[in-house]
Amino acid sequence: MTGPDDDTDAQDRALVAAHVAGDPDAFTTLVRRHQDRLWAVALRTLGSREDAADALQEALLSAYRSAAGYRGEARVTTWLHRVVVNACLDRARRNQVRLTVPLPEDREPADPRDRLAERETAMEVEAALAGLPADQRAALVLVDVQGLPVDEAAAVLGVPAGTVKSRCSRGRARLAVQLGHLRNRPTPPAVPPAGTSTSTEGGAA
Repeated sequence: MTGPDDDTDAQDRALVAAHVAGDPDAFTTLVRRHQDRLWAVALRTLGSREDAADALQEALLSAYRSAAGYRGEARVTTWLHRVVVNACLDRARRNQVRLTVPLPEDREPADPRDRLAERETAMEVEAALAGLPADQRAALVLVDVQGLPVDEAAAVLGVPAGTVKSRCSRGRARLAVQLGHLRNRPTPPAVPPAGTSTSTEGGAA
């Protein structure tokens, strides 16, 4: 019995095959299906909108050119996430990107004081996330922000599942230390959900 994810992946695979066969619109359609999640991953991994946009463009160009090499061992979304994360990590290491904290989108809580508190908390959480080593940050973005299963995050990052668990555990521990003071606030800290405009030990653990 197939589920929605299987149907989505089947459609994605058909688009990849059509692109490889020469369909001029197939890759654009594929990107449109997943661009919000890919953008969220790039933004959270790099922190800077400019760097995220550049890395995402590089990644999609790479995927466009290398699509013929996609062999179907993993879901198309896993393949796309892998290309994007690798582009982000390469950019961060190559250019020694200084992670920044994008401001959250304007929202309208009932009380302006709640809005200010939410912005302050979100920025503190994002700043702490941005301060993690790139590999820990990438693991947390995939698992805790994007909600990928550990096994899929491991496939994206090209490391064993145990390494992803270790990186997430270390990253969460560092965040807990840095954000412990927020526990006394009415709303507990949490990484804002993927898709908002708020905005890692280097090798395998």
